Amino acid sequence: MNLPPTPPGRLRPDLALIADWIAPGARVLDLGCADGALLAHLQAGKGCHGYGVEIDDAAVLGCVRRGVNVIQQDIEGGLGMFGAGLFDVVVSSMAIQATHKTEYVLREMSAVGREGIVSFPNFGHWFHAWSILRGRMPVSREMPYQWYDTPNLHLATMRDFEDLLGKLGLRILERAFLADGQPVSLLPSLRATQAIYRFAQA
Repeated sequence: MNLPPTPPGRLRPDLALIADWIAPGARVLDLGCADGALLAHLQAGKGCHGYGVEIDDAAVLGCVRRGVNVIQQDIEGGLGMFGAGLFDVVVSSMAIQATHKTEYVLREMSAVGREGIVSFPNFGHWFHAWSILRGRMPVSREMPYQWYDTPNLHLATMRDFEDLLGKLGLRILERAFLADGQPVSLLPSLRATQAIYRFAQA
C-alpha cells in the first residue's frame, strides 16, 4: 500500500469511487486492505459484509479497531480458503503493483469473486516520463518511495493493464482515472496519476 492511512470518517478519492461501484449488501473481499477504511465505510453505509486480507501488523490492528474482519496473510499465498464465487466483489486498491505474481493474484480474484476492482498508479503519467528523461526514477504522491526502498515491483500503464486483463480473459466493465483525486477525461493516459478498473470474467 503506497498511500498514507485514511483519516477516520473520510475515504481517499479512489476508495470513494470504488465504494460507489459496489452495490448495497454486497459480499466484499478487500485484498491488501490496509487499515480497513473501505470495508468499514461499506459496512456502515451500504450494509456490505466481508473480509480484508492484510499482511502488515499495524494495518491489521487498524482493521480491528474499525471493526473490520481481517485475515493476516500475504495475498500472494492464494485465496483457497474461500470458495469459488463466494464474493460479489474482490478489491485490490493500490496494491497490485507490489505483487510478485500479478497474473496469479488477478486469476485468484476472478475465481473467488463475480467481479474485481483494481486501482494502481499510472506509470504512463507525463511526470514519470519527464523524471526518467532527467535521469531520475519518479517520486510522486502515489509512488512516494525512492528506487532503493520501493515496494512497487511491477509498474504499469493503462494499456499494459488492459492488455493483461484481455490475456486473462477478463472483460472491463468500468474504468475511471484520477489526478490528485479529481476525475480525468482528457488524455488520461498522460494526465491521470491513478487508474481504476472494474472487470469480470468474459
